[in-house]
Amino acid sequence: MGAMTGRVYVRAELADCSRRGRVVIVPLQLLQLLILLQLVLSAVADGICGLDVDKEGCQWEQQTSKLLITGGIVVNADRQQQADVYIEDGLIRLVAQNIKVSDDVRIIDATGKFVMPGGIDPHTHMEMPFMGTQTSDDFFTGQAAALAGGTTMHIDFALPIDGDIAAGYESYVKKAEKSCMDYSFHMAVTTWNDNVAKDMENLVKEKGINSFKFFLAYKGSLMVTDEQFLQGLRKCKELGALAQVHAENGDAVAEGQARIFAQGITGPEGHALSRPSLLEGEATGRAIKLAQFVNTPLYVVHVMSTDALDEISRARAAGVRVVGEPVASGLALNDSVLWDPDFMTASKYVMSPPIRPAGHGEALQAALANGVLQLVGTDHCAFNSKQKAAGKSDFRLIPNGVNGIEERMHIVWDLMVNSGRVSVMDYVRITSTACAQIFNIYPQKGAILPGSDADIIIMNPKGNTRISAETHHSTIDTNIYEGWSMKGNIETTISQGKVVWDKGHLNVERGVGRYIPLPPFGPLFDGLDKLDSAQLKAFRAPVQRAVE
Repeated sequence: MGAMTGRVYVRAELADCSRRGRVVIVPLQLLQLLILLQLVLSAVADGICGLDVDKEGCQWEQQTSKLLITGGIVVNADRQQQADVYIEDGLIRLVAQNIKVSDDVRIIDATGKFVMPGGIDPHTHMEMPFMGTQTSDDFFTGQAAALAGGTTMHIDFALPIDGDIAAGYESYVKKAEKSCMDYSFHMAVTTWNDNVAKDMENLVKEKGINSFKFFLAYKGSLMVTDEQFLQGLRKCKELGALAQVHAENGDAVAEGQARIFAQGITGPEGHALSRPSLLEGEATGRAIKLAQFVNTPLYVVHVMSTDALDEISRARAAGVRVVGEPVASGLALNDSVLWDPDFMTASKYVMSPPIRPAGHGEALQAALANGVLQLVGTDHCAFNSKQKAAGKSDFRLIPNGVNGIEERMHIVWDLMVNSGRVSVMDYVRITSTACAQIFNIYPQKGAILPGSDADIIIMNPKGNTRISAETHHSTIDTNIYEGWSMKGNIETTISQGKVVWDKGHLNVERGVGRYIPLPPFGPLFDGLDKLDSAQLKAFRAPVQRAVE
């Protein structure tokens, strides 16, 4: 929590704006008036501007609806150019060279820097109830961390309440009221009945949901059967919604957990040993084949292993419409961390599917570079060390989840751009544009084009970044990328046309986040009806037989 103090939580730090160390005796009525004034100022600060309060005291920078970014290299997924970017009222109005503006426009000099669309994280879990606790970051703290790291939108997974997806959706709408940046929802489906089918239709047609997640893992809680999954796939196809899958064989994982624990392996390493990559590969292949059987697109979340990657690669080569999403932790780390002798160090890396042995991450990086995998998420599911300690004597009780929403953009830059694996344009594609296209909100998001939302980052390729729990903005007290240093720094983040992060200072507003509806029948559905017709013709059925 120390990292957040004085940076986002203004109400707790307003006293920093006044001098300390003096004792002042005042009449009771005056004291009451001063307290009332303090409350009013606190409410104003909390409701209007989430100031950055640093060691020098309060800083309140006047926001303007007009910005001009000059001198930078504007990068989209398909091209880059030297240009200025003019922003007004939250939208990009003009991208051109040598734009002239009036004196009331704030000018940001981006000379020698890359001007890119803000990141979109397709996979997060804010305020999620899970394994007897709740993720540490809520929709304010998690989003504040995201903005500090260059992510300007995320799609969070809403969980049903006792199988009720409509109730689950409404609970997440309430949770998100404190949001400080744009967001959308995926909806998880954990059972199947007529009410679920009806509610799916309503969520797509009325609430802006265009994706539903099915778990083939977490037996006894979130897991669905193959029959339920098939029903869900059919409904997704009918509605033009993208089916997503957490692919691990839940039955085998449950057996593996019991077997490993019975062998006396109780620490975090038991987590990895109980759910090996072959179980991820099996479930990935099974999910792809079931989606192919229904002829509907499939999105595989958090691809962590070469086993799953091989299934995706084989399917895509055969023309199957499947999207593979690796996450930053799977790209960057290997499972040796789970064997650390210190429990608190090892447990912070526990997530599902697990971080894999060395070699898997490198293969995922290569697949991301050549297009077999399409975009990068985080599976940001943050638990602090006290929460992780619940499984100190039983790895099965360690809450599964890691941080990443603040770190993703820098980690991917270092792994993929600094290494020479991808171009800066490809970086934009895998961190922003592909997500906007897949979930059918391009070019509103994921592009620097006239008419697009003014969600922009300025990356200084010569800057330096070092990641640490001491300086991050998440509420958790650990960081799985602790000590990671790199060339490249996101110096400025612009969200909804406002500067919210600038050279280490965070300036966010509670409650201004916007829910972005996701329309159905995105690009992955184009031409499916023709494929269905072709398949029907290929059946050469029904055969007309004489009636005796």
